[in-house]
Amino acid sequence: MFKALAFAGLILASGPSFGPSDEMFEELKNAPTEEEAASAALDIWAAWMESGSAAADLVMERAVTAQSVGELELAHELYDRVIAIQPDYAEAYNRRASAFLMEEKYDEALRDVNEALRLEPRHFGAWVGLARVLEQLGAKEEALVAYREALKIHPTLGMAKSAEARLVEEQNGQGL
Repeated sequence: MFKALAFAGLILASGPSFGPSDEMFEELKNAPTEEEAASAALDIWAAWMESGSAAADLVMERAVTAQSVGELELAHELYDRVIAIQPDYAEAYNRRASAFLMEEKYDEALRDVNEALRLEPRHFGAWVGLARVLEQLGAKEEALVAYREALKIHPTLGMAKSAEARLVEEQNGQGL
C-alpha cells in the first residue's frame, strides 16, 4: 500500500500535462518575427483548449461552436457545464466572459475574465478581454494597463498594440 501511495504522490507532484508550457510563452515573447509570434500564439491557444478532461473538452468544443454562430444562450449553458466539470479551467471562464461581453453584460464578463486571470495570469486573451470590459465601463486608464499586460506576454498582439496606441493618443490629446 505504501508503494501505491508513494506512486500516487509522484503523479500528483508532477502536475498537469495539459495547457501551455513556460517554454511556449518564452517562444511567444521572444519571437523574432510577427509570423513566428502568431504561430506560437496559436500553439498556446490550442493548449488552452485542453482542460485535462475529455468530457469537458468535448462540451467546450460545442460551446465554442455555439458562440461562433451566435447561439449565446446555448454557449452559456455549455460553458456552465464545462466549469462544473473542470472548475479550475481558465479558458472556459475566458470564453464565457467573451460571450457576456458580446451581450454587453459587463458585470458578468468582468467576473469571468478576472477568474480566468486568477487561474492563468499569462492569458493574454483574457487581459485583452479585461481591457475591453474596462473600456466599456469608461475606465480607460485601467484598460490601458490591461492592454499593456497583454503586450508583456504577447508583444506583437495587434489588437492590444492598436488599442494601446489609441488610448495613449486619447490620453495625450484629450485626456482620459
